[in-house]
Order: sequence, then C-alpha cells, then structure tokens
Amino acid sequence: MDTMQICSYIWTIFIVVWLVAWFKTKRTQERVNLESRLRYSIPVFLGCYFLFGDRFSGWLQERVLPKNIWIESLAIFITAAGIGFAIWARFYLGDNWSSAVSIKVDHELIRTSPYAWVRHPIYTGILLGMIGTALARREPRGLVAVIFLWIGFWIKSRMEEVFMRKTFGEQYQEYSRTTGALIPRVRL
Repeated sequence: MDTMQICSYIWTIFIVVWLVAWFKTKRTQERVNLESRLRYSIPVFLGCYFLFGDRFSGWLQERVLPKNIWIESLAIFITAAGIGFAIWARFYLGDNWSSAVSIKVDHELIRTSPYAWVRHPIYTGILLGMIGTALARREPRGLVAVIFLWIGFWIKSRMEEVFMRKTFGEQYQEYSRTTGALIPRVRL
C-alpha cells in the first residue's frame, strides 16, 4: 500500500465520522445566504479537487519530491494528526457545529481544549491534514490545493467571526485578542 492510499483511508475515516456526527446538531437560528456560502465553498471544492482529482497533466502532476521513507512517514503522520485534531475539535464543539456559517439556537461559545489553542481548530486540522496529503502526493498540485483550501477557510472564518461577534459581543472580542484564528498565538 502506498502513502497516498494510506492518506486516502485517513480522509475516508474523516468523512464517515463527519457524516455520522452531522446528524447531531442544534437547530439553526441564522445562516449566511447561498451567495456567501459559495464564496468559501468554491475554493474549498477546488482545493479538494486539486489534491484528490485524477485528471491532471503537465507541471501540476510532476513529482517534485523524491520517494523517501522519511517524507512518506511524515506525510502520513501530518495527515493523521491534522484529521485527528479536526475530529477532536468537531466532537468538542458538539451540537453547536454547522457545515454552513450559522448561529444555532442556544449557541454556546466554546473556548477550551482545541478551542483554547485556535478559534477555528476544525479548519486548522483539515489544513494540516491537507498539507500532509499534499506531501504524500509530492506534486505541485498539492501546494495549489492547500492554497485554495486556505483561501476558502480564511473567507469562511471571517464570516464566522462576524456572526460570533454579533452573538457573543465583548466575550468573543476578548477571545479573539487572546487566541489565534487558524494558527496558535505564541504566548510569552
């Protein structure tokens, strides 16, 4: 079994867990419109397509990293760590989670465990998983995929920040000052 197959199995586990967890969420109180959802969904879709699609040729599909046991091991580790972090954050968020930018009925501000490190740990974990899988792919399209995914999650996280500030006010402002969005803040 090659490294890319192992990473694909890790992503399959992620998708299954996500689909099962999707059924346990609170009712939605407010959600962004379709146009706004497309602004972040299209880059995320393109990122996934570039990383997992098969219809590429030319420079996007040329191997830029050699086949190396250390690189392959690192790729699997980073993918698994990222997916593990995203799953942990998803279950810690519980029924406040939503696939679209929204506020749930009786929404709670979660600030502990993975949410003490970053405000959007699910995105951080998925990005880390994509970086690991891009490393396993060893092709330029992996970098393109990560860039698209970063753009999509950056857009989506900005929209979520607006909803959270509106819902939680100063409490969220203070959380934003002390906790990084996608990358942990260094505390000295």
